[in-house]
Amino acid sequence: MNAQILVINAGSSSVKYKLFNFPSGSLILKGLVERIGEKGSSVKNHLQAIEKVLGSVKEKIGSLDKISGIGHRVVHGGEKFREPVIIDSSVIKEIRRNIKLAPLHNPANLEGILACRKILPNVKQAAVFDTAFHQTIPEYAYMYAIPWDYYRKYKIRKYGFHGTSHNYVAHKAAEILGRPFNKLKIITVHLGNGCSMAAINRGRCIDTSMGFTPLQGLIMGTRCGDIDPAIVLFMAKECGLSWDEIDKILNKKSGLLGISRISNDFREILSQVNKGNKYAKLALDMFAYSVKKYIGAYILILGGLDACIFTAGIGEHNSWLVNKIRKDLNRILKPAPKVLIIPTDEEKMIASLSYKLIKKRLN
Repeated sequence: MNAQILVINAGSSSVKYKLFNFPSGSLILKGLVERIGEKGSSVKNHLQAIEKVLGSVKEKIGSLDKISGIGHRVVHGGEKFREPVIIDSSVIKEIRRNIKLAPLHNPANLEGILACRKILPNVKQAAVFDTAFHQTIPEYAYMYAIPWDYYRKYKIRKYGFHGTSHNYVAHKAAEILGRPFNKLKIITVHLGNGCSMAAINRGRCIDTSMGFTPLQGLIMGTRCGDIDPAIVLFMAKECGLSWDEIDKILNKKSGLLGISRISNDFREILSQVNKGNKYAKLALDMFAYSVKKYIGAYILILGGLDACIFTAGIGEHNSWLVNKIRKDLNRILKPAPKVLIIPTDEEKMIASLSYKLIKKRLN
């Protein structure tokens, strides 16, 4: 069945979109609507943003009747969603319920869904969740060692994020290597402003570095990654900081930015390292160390490694880090695993998953 699938990635102040043709998966159109709801912007809300998106799509393909389906990126699916789903009222209710787990993302994702449903009520729509790929992680890996009732009552556990990206590059690696996805032991390394890793054992994710929130794990652009939880208590008691101030420091002022004292932009930090800036070098050394540490841990839980995949802005454009880790892996593991740089395409993955789901409903 030939189909055109529109992918919507709705953020708090922007909507990214791509239109794909299937089954070929070829890209027809892509674009971005920005400054939603900002002062001076002509786009007052997400409904107007989606109207602009659909206007561009109609101009390109002639009629909105040619859209076979819409795939939406939704950041948090909680424990309920382990795979993409066709959106109905019960799915919308669950996405709304998970706003408490992703207060910065799920509301905007939901706005995009509601806008599309209002304008194109007869078009099948699918939700693809960032957390879904990690729902195969075993209980002993996703639970935190805090009293059980906090999980039972509040669902405090590891969820993981960037799942669509990890899923895409892992499948792409299997394709490149010419081996079945369900036969490989893979580590995927997503390094952008947000950074995460996943250990994938024979087609199933068994661990990931981000946790209950995207703050856990690797050092990131502005996020601290793993720290002693008691530091938060110390900052509140001894530094006199409010919880909101601490949240801002750990999420917006830490990571590469906090250590380098310059920027969260990896390119700027590298340029300062070459100029002898000691803070930039420390930030770089800490970042590389955190990546290597997680790779080492994941090799052990996987019981070996066939391929290590680097992706996203930093992962795709900084060969020095990839080469450094390749040398270490070649030295430690025999036979040496493949180390690949694969550009991620989350929108294409969302489109592909949505197409498979919607195709069943249209046949």
